[in-house]
Amino acid sequence: MERWWQYFEPGPGQLATGLACLGVGVQQGRLPTVGPRTLDHWVAVVITSGRGWYVGPDGVRHAVRAPAVLWLRPGEPHHYAPGPEGWAEAFVDFTGGGTAGYTELGLLPGAAVTPLMAAEAAQRVIARIVAACRRGGPLLGAETAAGVHELLVELRRHRADLDRAGEPVLEVLRRGACLPLSVAQHARRAGLTVGELRRALRAVGEAGPKEYLLGVRLAEARELLAGTALPVAAVARRVGYEDAAYFTRLFTRRVGVAPSAYRQQAGSASGPRCAGYPR
Repeated sequence: MERWWQYFEPGPGQLATGLACLGVGVQQGRLPTVGPRTLDHWVAVVITSGRGWYVGPDGVRHAVRAPAVLWLRPGEPHHYAPGPEGWAEAFVDFTGGGTAGYTELGLLPGAAVTPLMAAEAAQRVIARIVAACRRGGPLLGAETAAGVHELLVELRRHRADLDRAGEPVLEVLRRGACLPLSVAQHARRAGLTVGELRRALRAVGEAGPKEYLLGVRLAEARELLAGTALPVAAVARRVGYEDAAYFTRLFTRRVGVAPSAYRQQAGSASGPRCAGYPR
């Protein structure tokens, strides 16, 4: 187990700037369980490798898998630990009136656990905060506070659950799932590469874009078959398949019965969910 950290008290002048760093640390290995406890300031815990768990005020146990950030909010109880194999983390404690603005801008999220595309950029920023602490001197407060500002931007930029415009990736995909688009085209609509889209879905527990899109399309097809009198070919087109025969084979393989048989078995259902097509 490797551990290093340093804490310090910012002066009134530094606090008056709106953001102040209170401490920084890096550690890895089979680290001890943290909490349950409650702090009076923010902490960003960047998990760079490994996995573990987190429990927040709601008492729900959330799985944590690197790369990810644990956001410890002031006044909220938290409890977390790495798994049996341990993990690597870097953390920064901070406070100040500027946190309200960053919260409004979405850089301090409501979610306690947010997945990252990658943690390298955040690690570089934290390394600079560590270097400033080790140097010390009259610029320590300004240097570390500047590092906190940069860290919040990098953590927002590399969130895996949001697209380039800041919308949840799953919601962007869901809205366009029934459009006749390739995975590459769906990725472009989200402002991501195909690789980034795959990593984003894995980060939020989905198998991949093809499986997620297929699940939404089949759910929509089941609702249309149960709740409308549309021919199977029309249902296929509504959910993104121009080839009705291919749709029928796919539906039968995945659902277990042919579309016509499913319609006979199913009762009334709610209306369709996919965007892009009229009812």
